[in-house]
Amino acid sequence: MPGLFQGLELGKRALLTHQIALQTVGHNIANVNTPGYRRQRIEVKTTMPELQSYGSVGTGLTVNDIRHIKDLFLGDQYRQNSKSLGRWAYNSKTMSQVEAIFNEPNDNTLGSLMNDFFNSWSELSTEPENASYRESVLKQATLLVNGFHEMARQLTDLQSSVDRDLVNLTSDVNRLANEIARLNHEIGRAELGGTVASDLRDTRDLLIDQLSTIVDINTSKDESGQMIVYIGAMALVDGDRALNIEAKITNDKGTVKHDLVWQGTKISFKNLNGQIKGLLDSRDEIIPGYLEQLDEIAATIVDAVNALHTAGYGLDNSTGNEFFDSRFKTASSIQINLQVLNDTDKLAIASRPDAVGDNSLALAIYDIRSQRLMKDNSISVSDFYNSLVGTLGVETHEAKSFTDNYEILGQQIDSARQSVEGVSLDEEMANMVKLQHAYDAAARVITTVDQALDTVINGMGIVGR
Repeated sequence: MPGLFQGLELGKRALLTHQIALQTVGHNIANVNTPGYRRQRIEVKTTMPELQSYGSVGTGLTVNDIRHIKDLFLGDQYRQNSKSLGRWAYNSKTMSQVEAIFNEPNDNTLGSLMNDFFNSWSELSTEPENASYRESVLKQATLLVNGFHEMARQLTDLQSSVDRDLVNLTSDVNRLANEIARLNHEIGRAELGGTVASDLRDTRDLLIDQLSTIVDINTSKDESGQMIVYIGAMALVDGDRALNIEAKITNDKGTVKHDLVWQGTKISFKNLNGQIKGLLDSRDEIIPGYLEQLDEIAATIVDAVNALHTAGYGLDNSTGNEFFDSRFKTASSIQINLQVLNDTDKLAIASRPDAVGDNSLALAIYDIRSQRLMKDNSISVSDFYNSLVGTLGVETHEAKSFTDNYEILGQQIDSARQSVEGVSLDEEMANMVKLQHAYDAAARVITTVDQALDTVINGMGIVGR
């Protein structure tokens, strides 16, 4: 039967409920800047009323649950965007580094070295017997060769650096996967009693967000609420178990590099995105593509110059001498024929023997840069190089634009997600004031009931004593 003691119990429940609510508000405020934290809210419900002949009498309230606010759709959108952002951000970084290697337009670039090399033949044509002009041709040729070597070396070093990044990203994937598996285990233990481990779930979701920027993943939950993380059809994380990946050393035509496989197997990845996709694009397509084009330019110059030079005559009437060593036709290996390099009299300028002052061959070599010798005789060496540099600029701008676009889109999605899941200090302060008043009122209920009990115990039954 309802009475004063039931009133004390009602007040106690109200105090405890609002105390927990205040503690939850304080927890939200404390984590306002914590990455990945989602605001928490308590769910309360009225306790079972007491049924009397005149109706039901309320007995107060209690905490039903404490849950974090989560938007599944926005969370999935954020991860999908993170994959593309990770890929284009890495591509943008690589393209910027390639652009810095070419460093066009500037002095002492490969383009200026090619111009100086061909211009030196034009100067030589004015005085074919001039020893200083002959030395100048060999000097400019040496600078051009060194320019090819240096650019090829820098691109190769960049390719090796990108390959080393794959090992680091592999370690990051394994670290995140093992941590997610550990959190799955802890969450499973914490939720055995039916409660929700909100903070642990937030930490797990943050790690999954970080993982999505590195590699293409998809997620699902099993019947017990454990998170399963897939790469393609393979489960990277399944409950408290993580299947690690490995950057396995391979030899690709003499080049040592790493390939991604599942640890302990030869099974490679089929579904890739994120930073790893950008890395593999950079290592296997972007950088080799520019190296290949440099090799085409070097081979064209070697063949074209040698074709004319071997048919000409030097001051010593020698003929058949190559200007470049025809055994080496790549940007990394191109070199001048040592016989010509050590004896300028073998530098062929004339088209016939004993033709003092004949400059026809020098002019013909000078014209090589404007002749259509590349791409099925559709474009000149100079135009091909300028097109290469122009394409590099366009692709760099494209990669940066995609990166900026995905960054902006990611910020918009995150802002929308934070408006739902994030902590608003204004809202929390308003809730805190409301809960404080409710707590004070519950305390007042107990005080009032206590005074009533004091009246009953100490003030009743003493009349006539």
